[in-house]
Amino acid sequence: MGIETLIAGMPGTVAQGIIYGIMALGIYITFKLLNFADLSVDGSFATGGAVAAMVIISGHSWGLALLLAFIAGALAGLITGVLHTVFGIPDILAGILTQLALYSINLRIANNQPNTPISVDKYNLAVSLRYKNDALITVLVIAVIIIAVMYWYFGTEMGSALRATGTNPAMAKAQGISVNVMKAFGLVISNAIVAFSGALFAQFNGNADVNMGRGAIVIGLASIIIGDVLCQALFKKKSNFALSLGFVVLGGILYYIFIAIVLWLKMPANDMKLFTAIIVAIFLAVPYLKGKVNSSFKKAAKRGGQNNA
Repeated sequence: MGIETLIAGMPGTVAQGIIYGIMALGIYITFKLLNFADLSVDGSFATGGAVAAMVIISGHSWGLALLLAFIAGALAGLITGVLHTVFGIPDILAGILTQLALYSINLRIANNQPNTPISVDKYNLAVSLRYKNDALITVLVIAVIIIAVMYWYFGTEMGSALRATGTNPAMAKAQGISVNVMKAFGLVISNAIVAFSGALFAQFNGNADVNMGRGAIVIGLASIIIGDVLCQALFKKKSNFALSLGFVVLGGILYYIFIAIVLWLKMPANDMKLFTAIIVAIFLAVPYLKGKVNSSFKKAAKRGGQNNA
């Protein structure tokens, strides 16, 4: 395959990256704002796809499919929230339990069919890989709207309370904030956005698979980390919340561009998980190594000043 093939497929690659970037925006709420390790997103992403597929093949509109997927994801997040806040199950285990349960639930939603096709030839879909240029514009507009809504919401009193809960739970509780309610609500919003992106992804690919969410948390974290590192490198302390959210989506785009290049170079597809792990490890290590280098320079400068004195 020539470079022309890679370039021709770039609109579809970017559109898919934006869809995963939208998913990463949901994960950003728990991972960055709540400091909550929520592993249930692998299940809720597939839940969104399963719900959307069944709604569409039942003859309803893609708009209703997206709405019901959003609600289904919210319910999945509520399950994790209840397990953690009401029953005292640690965050990681609560997410794993929800993820396991959602596999069976997703099969039930899809009438026990592991894969549900929703061809653009038969159904009216919001986005489709066949019309990748239109899909790119659609998902870009959706991403901008979600970022705008998140920026507005987390600037409100309730949104600020949620952010305070993740930053310092003890202080938030002292200020009269119900920490458990905020955690549960954050999980509801997070998984709702994740399921919404799953509904978009199913339509984009033309099918909903019960395993489509496998590894979603890793891709989402990769998008967040890549975006965060780039944002800090380009804007340092001048970045704001809206800019950080925008770079999360950009991280998803860059991640999928890298994957497209890997496939274009005909590297083994079975090693994709390995490549993903390497990407995430590199971007996780960059801030730490940069801090170590800066610290070393500061110590050397300090020693030099003391010697001169």
